[in-house]
This record gives sequence, structure tokens and C-alpha cells, in this order.
Amino acid sequence: MHRFKKIPAALFGLALLSTPSLRAADLPDPDGKPADMSKPVKVFLILGQSNAVGLGSVSGDKPGSLETAVKTEKLYPFLVDDAGNWTERKDVRNVQVMVGRSGGMSLLHNDWMTVKGRTMGVEYGVGHQLGNALDEPVMVLKSCIGNRSLGWDLLPPGSGRYLAEITDRSGNKTTKVVAGYKDRPDMWDADPAKGLATEPPKEWLDKKGKPIDWYAGKQWDDDIANAKKVLSELDKYYPGASKYEVAGFFWWQGEKDAGNSAHAERYEQNLVHLINQLRKEFNAPDAKFVMGTIGEVTKGTAGNSGRILDAMMAVDGTSGKYPGFKGNVATVYTHDMARGGSGNGHYGKDSRVYMDVGLAMGEAMLELLKSK
Repeated sequence: MHRFKKIPAALFGLALLSTPSLRAADLPDPDGKPADMSKPVKVFLILGQSNAVGLGSVSGDKPGSLETAVKTEKLYPFLVDDAGNWTERKDVRNVQVMVGRSGGMSLLHNDWMTVKGRTMGVEYGVGHQLGNALDEPVMVLKSCIGNRSLGWDLLPPGSGRYLAEITDRSGNKTTKVVAGYKDRPDMWDADPAKGLATEPPKEWLDKKGKPIDWYAGKQWDDDIANAKKVLSELDKYYPGASKYEVAGFFWWQGEKDAGNSAHAERYEQNLVHLINQLRKEFNAPDAKFVMGTIGEVTKGTAGNSGRILDAMMAVDGTSGKYPGFKGNVATVYTHDMARGGSGNGHYGKDSRVYMDVGLAMGEAMLELLKSK
């Protein structure tokens, strides 16, 4: 059960408010007090590709930087104290891990929630929303890397092969077998006589003839393993903590799948499987799931990007298509927060996009947490 702090009801006027910066103005400054450590840490994972990693600019006297947004435009006042210094939450832990260049886990953040580093993502908006509302200690745990697709790199275990008709640049159509979990390469020509039973080639080589060391779901395996490593050493990442519960997942991804027609057509099915598999992987059947749409894509858009958006809207618990997701899965439509930017362009590194989307996703999570 999630225990909410007694704070003004105005802070929970979620979906009715359309301007994230107005919601931010209502958030109080951190009180500097630690959480009740007699309760398990509520862990919220951030997963996806570069959107989730976050490339918003922090420093500099320039439009779009977080310093300018907060200190000149007077947005997100809870991020600074009266002296103009970045505030620090003692009830929310900010942890970020990523696969290192030589493999293994690289630790990028292990701090109390405060503005630090050259770039930022949705974690500040998410962390302040959760920290203000929940009595329990909170950990925002980000485990992701850029340029990854759900249909290939992040494909969860249990995902099977399927057939797809692919059209090349010359307009020629061929039937391909698209990889299932642990397969390589990502797709291969289907034998008309064997169909889905066509086996992949024995070797997968790059242009120089060297074997390619990758497979469907490799990034899933790495990101999940890194997140589990953090949780297995909880006290190292949340000092004084001995127990935790994975309470929710945040997902902001989709650009790379939009560049592949087979992956775009399969996105909805893969997304449903992703949600179910994450809950299974972390033994968290009741964990909530909040996703953000690709910011440049509007409702009614055709093509692969439109398919990704349609999939995300269909999986939202209010759509009725998946009754089991009612009250525990929510989609945040981010177009109105993207300020004309695109995910592939990292939203021009505009910190306000990442702050507004983070605040909106945090609000959506709080609404789900109130559901039984």
C-alpha cells in the first residue's frame, strides 16, 4: 500500500491541467527531511532509449538550459532555494546506470535528488512529484542507453519470431522472418516452403567480415541486469535502506522502432509483452506503468510514427482494449510539451521539455498509485 503525504488537494489535479510549468509552480520546496526509513524503499525504474536517458542542457546562460529556465524564466521554483542554489531532496534517491563501453555497469548518478551534471532527463520532474506525495523513501532508478528499439535491442524474453513483408527502396517486396528473443540477425529471408520455420543464417558478419556480437534482447538483458545489481546492493544506493518494492516503471521510447516498418507494426504487441515481462522480472505484479509518446508525433499521424503512437494510446488503461491494464497503465501525450522538437533531435536539448514531461509522467504515476 502506498501512503500519501497530507498535502493540498490542488497538487493532485492531474489530467485537468495542461501546462506542466503551472503544475510545477504548485510544488513546494523540499523540506530537507529524510523519509521514514522504517518503510521499504519505493523504486521507480526509468527505461527506454535517448528520451529516457535525457539530454536536456543544465548549465549556461542560453535559452533551453535549466539554469535559464529556473533562474531567468522563473520556472520550476522548487529546484532552487532562496539563495539561488539547487535544492536537495533527502527523501528521494537519484540513481542512473548504463552499460559501459567495455561492458559491465557504469554508474552515472548515485545522489540525493538534486541538479547535478551537464545533462538531465525526466528524473527531476518525476522525483519531485513522487517525493512530495509519498511518505515512503523513493528511489528513481534509470537504466537505459540511446538508439535502442523495442523490436530488437530491448525485446523481452518470451518474444517469438514473426513474418513481415518488407519493401525495399526500389519497391520490391520480400517476406522476412523477424527475430525473436535471443535470435540474430534482426531479420532474414523466409523460405516460402518453411515460412516461420526458416532458420537464421549460421553466421552474422559485419562489412569487414567480423562476427557481430549482438542479439535480439541484448539491451534488455543488460539494462535489467544493471537495475537488479543496484537493488541487490540497496544500502549502497539508498543509505540505511534494507527493503524495497518496485512500485512503478516509466517508459519513454519509440523513435528507433519508427524507423523500421516491421518493428512499428509489432510495437503494440511488444509493448504489452514488455509491461507484463517487467512486472514478472521484478516480482512486481502490481507495479504501475507510465509511458510518454514521441513528442513530435500528433494524433492521426500516418506511417510508422503514427503506428507507435496508436499502440501507446491503445495500451493506456483507459482505452478499454486491455482490461487488465485499467488503473495501472497510463500514456502521457507529450506533443504539447515538445516545444516543436523531436525525439531524434533530443528536443534541441531543451531542459523544459524534459522537465514538463517528467512532471506530467510523475503526475500520471501518482494517479495510478491511488488506484487499488
